[in-house]
Amino acid sequence: MSVAGRDGGLSGVVGGASLLSEGMGFLRAHRALWPLASVPVVLATLAVGVAATWFWIELAAVHGAFVERMPELEAGAWWTWIWVGPARALLFLMAWVGVFLSFAIAIVAALLTSNLLSAPFLDLLSQRVEQIVNGHVIASGLGSVGEALRSFRAELQRLFFMGSVWLGLTLAGFILPGAHLVTGPLLIGVTILFLPLDYAGFALDRRGVSFAARRRWIRTRFPTMVGFGATAFAACLVPVLNVLVMPSLVTAGTLLVLHAGPDVGEAEGAAAPAER
Repeated sequence: MSVAGRDGGLSGVVGGASLLSEGMGFLRAHRALWPLASVPVVLATLAVGVAATWFWIELAAVHGAFVERMPELEAGAWWTWIWVGPARALLFLMAWVGVFLSFAIAIVAALLTSNLLSAPFLDLLSQRVEQIVNGHVIASGLGSVGEALRSFRAELQRLFFMGSVWLGLTLAGFILPGAHLVTGPLLIGVTILFLPLDYAGFALDRRGVSFAARRRWIRTRFPTMVGFGATAFAACLVPVLNVLVMPSLVTAGTLLVLHAGPDVGEAEGAAAPAER
């Protein structure tokens, strides 16, 4: 049964989570796609390596920034340690949780950046997957160079949108007292919902699907998107797997669009895409 047929509640979450394994299985079964899929892997390896090295160098500064945002608790008398001690321990743990969430965002940002650099190759991979599944590809008719530029521009727009959201939440977390306790988890939640649209974006772009239609798609298939996005986010944090998984995620996103069929919808006023 396709994901489109099991989109409610827990079954939708499970169906979305299974998309990654479906994408991996598809690539294993079609080895002709491996040379094309290897380019994003190389770029992801470089991007994650740079991000992880930078974060390790700046670890003390990142941890210090979170410690500075925590309230200072002092014991006025010996008996106040009954609650000051556990509270200090909790604040210590919260600071390191903030560091971990920052590291997670940094790694995901590195992978999304490598998505941008790999956009023409990932778009071509998505087209090949669609060709295998449907026997034809819905294309924009721009030609190979035009398709490459279109995919690069569309990925840049997605990253600009996500970067704006990240920047707004991060600034709010550092400017407003106590807001980081909310903005940290909110950053993770927004990222989880963004990832399905990013990895399905290549197939959606070829269909001329508007941003408004994509937001509606997220709402109407919310359990599936949460399952797929959470699995993608978790995979991005696993060493080695995070640099190998990108082609599988784009394959999974393409399969998600193909499963959804006409439910995805086209952008208002967009010209009908051509089949080839």
